[in-house]
Amino acid sequence: MALSGLEIYKLLPQTNCKDCDYPTCLAFAMKLAAKQASLSDCPHVSEEAKAKLEAASAPPITLVEIKAEGGEVKVGNETVVFRHEKTFYHKPGLFWRLRDTEDLEELKRKVADADAYHVDYVGIDLYLDGFAIEAVSGDPETFKNAISAILSISKKPLILIASTSDIAKAGLEGSDGSRPLLYAADGENWETMVEVAKQGDVPLAVRADTLDELADLTQKIKAAGVEEMVLDPGVHHYLDSLQQLTTLRRLALKKTFRPLGYPIITFPGANEEVDETLLAAEHITKYGGLIVLEEFNPASLYALLVLRQNIYTDPQKPIQVQPGVYEINSPDENSPLMVTTNFSITYFSIANEVDGSGWPGWLLVTDAEGMSVLTAWAAGKFDAERIAKDAKTFNVEEKVSHRKLIIPGHVAVLSGELEEEMPGWEIMVGPREAVDINSYLKAMWTK
Repeated sequence: MALSGLEIYKLLPQTNCKDCDYPTCLAFAMKLAAKQASLSDCPHVSEEAKAKLEAASAPPITLVEIKAEGGEVKVGNETVVFRHEKTFYHKPGLFWRLRDTEDLEELKRKVADADAYHVDYVGIDLYLDGFAIEAVSGDPETFKNAISAILSISKKPLILIASTSDIAKAGLEGSDGSRPLLYAADGENWETMVEVAKQGDVPLAVRADTLDELADLTQKIKAAGVEEMVLDPGVHHYLDSLQQLTTLRRLALKKTFRPLGYPIITFPGANEEVDETLLAAEHITKYGGLIVLEEFNPASLYALLVLRQNIYTDPQKPIQVQPGVYEINSPDENSPLMVTTNFSITYFSIANEVDGSGWPGWLLVTDAEGMSVLTAWAAGKFDAERIAKDAKTFNVEEKVSHRKLIIPGHVAVLSGELEEEMPGWEIMVGPREAVDINSYLKAMWTK
């Protein structure tokens, strides 16, 4: 069982030396208890204390990293059951399952299409995280060639699905230069799969029909020398997914049950009786770490990526854009100048409306700590002083020959204060909603 902050503090040197980058040993102890710091940050802790503090310092869910030349996927290290308690840290990776029995040229074509898939969501680039390649052929050389074909097109991380150690070893040879996840060890092959995982220094997925069997296997595998594991509880329906994955999460976080303190891998398309997209969405929210899809459908993938982004955005830190002056439709010195906050949804709502209208314009984005217009105004983060300061910082006077600034209609009350802060400027009160910008500019501005 994990130790409390005070129990940890009693085992620390209590010198308040600050070598751990915390002001006191007590502060460091509290961070350790909350799984937000590493015991290795304290260079003065004794070996005896280290042994006692292992349970408190180790994360309740082990971090697993899958890497390739074109990126990496990290899962694990989560500390809460619900995101509003703090936040979720590592987004689940979305992978597309392919088979080594496909024609290599057709396989390359599929990979190229999926690898090129990128969509912009409020300034965030969303894309498929990687590929899972399954050794359906049962032939090591065929498996190896399929992996090489994939890597010749894409540099995304891989999951290697192999049932025997010789095929798994061939897969690792084909993926040389990357760090894939090896899937999967079970009650029959775990010893040989462990040896392959150790030789390749790669994480290993563990598959079993019950949680008791999973816990037994992970303890054996850890004792054999593999630390990074991913759990496959074999869930393929809505209800069993909710029950099993929630149970795994609560056992790891609430009970600090180390044998099941690992990320989870799921295959929501393995059961044809359920809707893959719907079950994948459930796994994103409760509590999949790696989600392997049977189908590459850009429309449904976009929905899953947006859901994942929303769930894994820190609720205490709204999505923001960089403050500054943004150009829309190649504006000149006579184009209108508008101002808003750096809350990303607000920014993109305005930018998209102006862009779609065909109006060239300048958009001054002020630093409001990621809050929307009304929220920032109520919190004192979007006021006349701050707007005037950012206008000066970003040299708006050099960009426009006129002296007119359009403010959001919701904060019309700022107009008088802004005129005092920006002498010589005319403050125009714009519409309340972004959708009305086009009609407002037609009525109030001459091109």
